[in-house]
Formats: sequence, structure tokens, C-alpha cells
Amino acid sequence: MLEVQAINQSYDESQTLWDLDISIPEGKCTVLMGRNGVGKTTILNCIMGLVKVASGDIKLNGESLLKHDAEQRPRMGIGYVPQGRQIFPMLTVQENLEVGLPIREKGDRTIPDFIFDLFPVLKEMLHRRGGDLSGGQQQQLAIGRALVVNPKLLILDEPTEGIQPNIVQEIGDIIRMLNKEMGLTVLLVEQKLPFARKVGDQFCILDRGRRVAEGEMDDLDERLIKEYLTV
Repeated sequence: MLEVQAINQSYDESQTLWDLDISIPEGKCTVLMGRNGVGKTTILNCIMGLVKVASGDIKLNGESLLKHDAEQRPRMGIGYVPQGRQIFPMLTVQENLEVGLPIREKGDRTIPDFIFDLFPVLKEMLHRRGGDLSGGQQQQLAIGRALVVNPKLLILDEPTEGIQPNIVQEIGDIIRMLNKEMGLTVLLVEQKLPFARKVGDQFCILDRGRRVAEGEMDDLDERLIKEYLTV
């Protein structure tokens, strides 16, 4: 579904990604892993058009994303949950969810009911400001907002960061449901190994802006963990 092909990217004089290749197959949950500062968030920002790439290509279902600006990429079927959630704190839960409605098909301007089935707390708090929600509730809101655009590919950057354990478990269950039962392709950046093993079908490990290992989640062994993931 998504192909990252020989991407190079730099910030000023510092190169962050080096000829990076990643393949995200349709219908799978792929977990992008690695220590802090190895380029995980950078490649997500490249996919979403938030930073420019120096060379290479990124293709969604065979079409280059680089021909489209950041505003167009959600319309191509990508939902994005950024690190830190980035909800609008002064808008209500309902208003946060409605941000994505213009991207849906013409005439469809209602928040899908299944979002409230997944996150009942959002329905209870529709008229509360996003900034008044707990961290876990804000993360649920961020995922719900991404789902409003009716994506085929859902990208999540560190969705368990700063979240209480019971909500982490709930988010894991929801990601698996979206992937396994609703057929949503998922690209997930995650450092918590138990969570990655729970939700992921396959892994890709980055180190210093390069892909150093990939495979089925069952193939993520102690050698790889010690060499590339252990702090």
C-alpha cells in the first residue's frame, strides 16, 4: 500500500534519513521502532508532507505523494495521529472531530457513529473543551479525529506516550480492531515493546536514519532488541 523508496532528508546541514526504504503492506499493522532520534517521526512527517525530502519517493497505492501538498494527503486516504496528540485545546470535542468533515465525501458532514462506539467517553464529553480532557481522553480524541476522514491508512506516532495503563490497553485493543476487523492498514511508531508485540504484524527498525532490520513480529529476537532498542 505505502512504499518509501530511497528517501533522503536533512535539517540544514544535518542529514537525518539515508536512502531509507520501508514497505507497508495493505491490511497489516507495521511497527516502526528504534531509539530516540533515529528518524522515526521524521519519516512520518515526510509521508504527511510536513517536511521536504531531498530525494527518493513515497508512493501510496502506486501514486507519488510528493506531487501533493500536506493539505491534500488526508484526502488521499491517510489519517494521522501526531506525537503529542496536537488537539485544539480551546475547541470542544465535537469541534475537534468536525475539523475532518470537509475531507469526507460531499454531502457527508456528520461524525460517524462508529467513532463513539469505539470511544464512548467522547460522546459523553462532546461539549467539553479538548484542553480540559485527560491525556488518555485527548489521545482517544486525536485517534477519533483521524478516523473522521475515513482513512485507508492510519498513522500513529507514539500513541501510548504519557497515557495511563488502562487507556494504553484500550487503545491497543482498538488498533487491533481497526486493523483486523475493519481492514485498516496501520503504521505505528512505538517504543513500548509489549504494546508493539500486541498490535503489530511486522516490524521495521531504524538506526541513525537507516533501516537496519525488518520482519514478522515473531522474528523480533533478543539480539535485535539488545542491539537497537534497549536504552
